Amino acid sequence: MERTPRTILFLLLIVDFGIAQNTTSKADEFHLGVILNLGSLVGKVARTSVSLAVQDFYVVHPNYSTKLVLHIRDSMASDILAASAAIELLKDYKVQAIIGPQKSSEAVFISQLGNITRVPTISFTATSPSLTSDSMPYFVRATTNDSAQANSIVSLIQAYGWREVVLVYDNTEYGRGIVPHLIDALQDIDICVPYRSVIPLSATSENIMQELYKLMTMQTRVFIVHMSSTMTSLLFTKAKDVGMMNKGFVWIITNGVANILDSLNPSVIEAMNGVIGVRHHVPKSQELGNFSIKWSRMYQQDNPDESPINKLSIVGLWGYDAAWALAHAAEKAGISSVRNKPWSSKNSTCLESMAISTNGPELLAAIVQNKFTGLSGDFDLTEGQQLKVSVFQIINVVGRGYREIGFWTVKSGLSRQLNTEGMKITGSASMLDLNPVIWPGESTEIPRGWEVPTSGRRLRVGVRTSAYPEFIKTFKDPVTNATKVSGLSVDIFEEAVKRLPFALTYDYIEFDTADTATTGSYNDFVYEVYLQKIDIAVADITVRYNQTLYVDFTIPYTESGVGMIVPVKEDMIKNMWIFLKPLSTEMWFGSIIFFIYTGVVVWLLEYLNGNDHIHGPFSLRQLGITMFFSIFEEKEKLERFLSRIVILVWMFVLLILTSSYTASFASMLTVQQLSPTVTDVYELQKKGEYVGFRRGSYIEGLLVDIGFERSKIRPYDTHDDFYGALSNGSKNGGIAALVLEVPYIKLFLTKYSKGYTMVGPIYKSAGFAFALPKQSPLRAEISRAILNITGGDSIIQIEKKWINQNSNQNEDKFDGSGAITFRSFGGLFLLTGIVTTCSLFVAMLMNRYKKCKQNAGSKGDDQNECGHGQQGENGDSQGDRADENGSCSDIENQTTLSVPLSSNTNSDQLPDNRCTQTNKAASLTHIGSQIIRRGDKSGTSLSGSS
Repeated sequence: MERTPRTILFLLLIVDFGIAQNTTSKADEFHLGVILNLGSLVGKVARTSVSLAVQDFYVVHPNYSTKLVLHIRDSMASDILAASAAIELLKDYKVQAIIGPQKSSEAVFISQLGNITRVPTISFTATSPSLTSDSMPYFVRATTNDSAQANSIVSLIQAYGWREVVLVYDNTEYGRGIVPHLIDALQDIDICVPYRSVIPLSATSENIMQELYKLMTMQTRVFIVHMSSTMTSLLFTKAKDVGMMNKGFVWIITNGVANILDSLNPSVIEAMNGVIGVRHHVPKSQELGNFSIKWSRMYQQDNPDESPINKLSIVGLWGYDAAWALAHAAEKAGISSVRNKPWSSKNSTCLESMAISTNGPELLAAIVQNKFTGLSGDFDLTEGQQLKVSVFQIINVVGRGYREIGFWTVKSGLSRQLNTEGMKITGSASMLDLNPVIWPGESTEIPRGWEVPTSGRRLRVGVRTSAYPEFIKTFKDPVTNATKVSGLSVDIFEEAVKRLPFALTYDYIEFDTADTATTGSYNDFVYEVYLQKIDIAVADITVRYNQTLYVDFTIPYTESGVGMIVPVKEDMIKNMWIFLKPLSTEMWFGSIIFFIYTGVVVWLLEYLNGNDHIHGPFSLRQLGITMFFSIFEEKEKLERFLSRIVILVWMFVLLILTSSYTASFASMLTVQQLSPTVTDVYELQKKGEYVGFRRGSYIEGLLVDIGFERSKIRPYDTHDDFYGALSNGSKNGGIAALVLEVPYIKLFLTKYSKGYTMVGPIYKSAGFAFALPKQSPLRAEISRAILNITGGDSIIQIEKKWINQNSNQNEDKFDGSGAITFRSFGGLFLLTGIVTTCSLFVAMLMNRYKKCKQNAGSKGDDQNECGHGQQGENGDSQGDRADENGSCSDIENQTTLSVPLSSNTNSDQLPDNRCTQTNKAASLTHIGSQIIRRGDKSGTSLSGSS
């Protein structure tokens, strides 16, 4: 009885296991079409990856109710065969999805079929930007768009400083798709694309050789290659043969080839040594390592004649993740029940046999909602039905492999290293933060990006005769009829060419200067560069803003600015009153007033203090002391402390004033003799003076902008015309000033150095330079050479040859100078005025206080004297006699009072006789002072009383 339940339980387990086995074996089949070019490396890798993905998926998910059934077809690299295979799969096998249209052109037609039958088409190799979900809603791109790598390539070009690139691509949907996006990205950073090399799909080795020879005749040496792996291999093999893989060349490959670089033929990789490229970065993981071993084993089974070493690429990983995502979506959407499409055309073909999927929209939604971490990284199709841009790896082909030189992301740009948190922010994209590169020719020096082609045409140098032949003059050789030139501008150009790091061959082409009298002649000459009639314009060309809109200029090779030539004033050394010039009129008056005011205050201070030299009737001596107190004799020293403070401050002011006067006067004796008659161009405009300029120059427009009337502006051609107009003056039919560029002024003053000088610059300008086409690589090289010339002794020797500076006596520039003004010393005068006034105010307060105190003491003495007089009247007759005798009686009485005091002291009571004598002397001194005070009060002298 106990064994029965156990037996039943065992039987139930067997039945359940059988049911489970029956359920698994009867899982619904999801037919999946696979269209690949099985003869290509990508096709072989993708076939193994998709097959392995299906096996691995159902090992991990054994209980799923659906199972992918693969129907693999070979397109043989033909769009027609690929389309035929798709029709067959849709018609005969009722496939509910198609995976792997390998080329973009194949994906276009197959996706159109998918739109009709509602069958999603998933491609992990079709990268053309023209394939969009807007026009093909049932097309899913399980890879990135080619346009995503455009910014990474442009960042590389910007980081290395190249200004021109040539695009090399095949004439296919894949090759043409990236071109608009790449050109837009290049134009955003002002990089020029002078040429596009389009290689036909049917191009032979001879055709590619001819195109490479054509590229060699150009000066650009930076090439971006976007071609299929087959065409790329042929291109670089031939480029090595013709010498275009040597030093100075730059080759950049896109990720289409860089992603499968390991799988290329070793001989091709050797030919590509020095190439740099961008490829998708695959993060390393343990799962990826295990997968690589399993994938290699299966690839060997599928392709027994090939080695699986270095075959697996990110294309295979995308194929694996795409098949995995499709298996998930099939389980979620279920199996479709198909129905035939009602075709209305009577002449319908086999297309009428294709069925419409009933769950196509649900399957498409399930596919694009897949989001997981696959072997290739983050697999996310939620945005635009294509994978998001991840990290791009920058590589350098070296030997038979490649080395990593950096990374690039959208947010952070270029960086040398990649950390777990993402790219390190390095700043501007133009900042080079990459590992060193081994360039073609095994060079470690960064290529310049352009070269002067040895087999190309010679450089066309445009020249024109100037109104000043010292700068440039053209003439014809009577024998060869070749254009010959001379002048300062020509010497600088030829010297710059000698200093270039390469040989530059050129021919001079004369510009027709028949219209030199017109204002637009120089503009027309520069415009020849824009019209590509000449390659560079060499002349005395002033850099103007309106010309920079269509040409580029080198750095200036002459001084910048616009100045004036004006007559100088008369020689002021002959003026007998020149000693008054260092100080202005108000300065002289102000100094004199403060001199007198300080003297008067010092005199008052000493007078209030009772200085014996100042008391008494006012005399010329006191006036001299007042005005010339600074040279007092020893007996005439100042007695009051406040007086000395005032004098100390005033002497400080005089010290600064005399020092400034001496410096200004010395300057006038040397420089003022060259002082210009006018220092401000606006002063000429306000006075209505006439000014001159060089005919055909932009100076005319400048003077009009300043405010001159056109009737006040007079054009001239030669130096003699300039000199004659300046000599006549504005009132005699000439001009008051001549406005020219600084180089022309220096040339004029070498010939007419006497009587004229330069004022300014009154206006800023860029100087003379050479004009070149926009984005010309020669501009930087010639500018660097000009800097080398102007920074050394060469420019001095060239200028001495054409502009004799030794004869220029008036090369000093004047911006206007004036005498020392009272306002300049206002602080010093304010200081001495405050100190002097405050001292006088304090002295008056002290004197007032002293008088009040003396008056109070005098009243007390008068009261005491009145008391003594009354006592005498009430006394005996002896007091009356004392009054009659006057002071003599007082002296006698005082003597009588003092002497007994000293006489009462015996000699034996003092230590010695000296004490006695000292006491007597002190008593006599006291008596004498009392007598003097009495005499002063009574108004009589000792002699008078006796």
